[in-house]
Amino acid sequence: MKILEVRRHSIRHIGGDHLNQKGINLARKVGQGIGPFEFVATSTLPRAYETAIAMGFAVSEQNVLMNTYGGEVEREAPWPMPFHHYSVIVKQDGAAARYAYQLVDCYTTIMERMSEGSSALMINHGGVVELGVVACLAETDFSAWGDAVNYCEGARLFWDDGRFTHGEVLRVPK
Repeated sequence: MKILEVRRHSIRHIGGDHLNQKGINLARKVGQGIGPFEFVATSTLPRAYETAIAMGFAVSEQNVLMNTYGGEVEREAPWPMPFHHYSVIVKQDGAAARYAYQLVDCYTTIMERMSEGSSALMINHGGVVELGVVACLAETDFSAWGDAVNYCEGARLFWDDGRFTHGEVLRVPK
């Protein structure tokens, strides 16, 4: 079995691209309790990259796909919404579903090249986290997963026999 953690970036300066000190502190705290990771990917936006570094992990790759999803998807799937709402939207097969399944393809490629028993970390953004997760686990009932992810929160997905089999939501204690 392999594991994929998909998390939202940490706290940034309001309206800015970079983490603030509170965000660095949060990422450090969360990073102490996770890993190790064979592979770490982030969006190309500074706050995602800085989150991985503050967590204590070297970044293997940056991917523009994980940056944001654009206006057409935003109209269908405005952030923030509970995981369950994203899963309903992805089943409607519109722009949000097309984007979500691009994320699944990206995550699948990463999982296929990883060693058995290893883990990978993806750091991206609100809405991107939820859309990718619900598409990876299309048959899952997300009603118990709750609201959209907050800073450094996300999901842990389990990969076995060439597919994502199940997952769990990852929350940061208050």
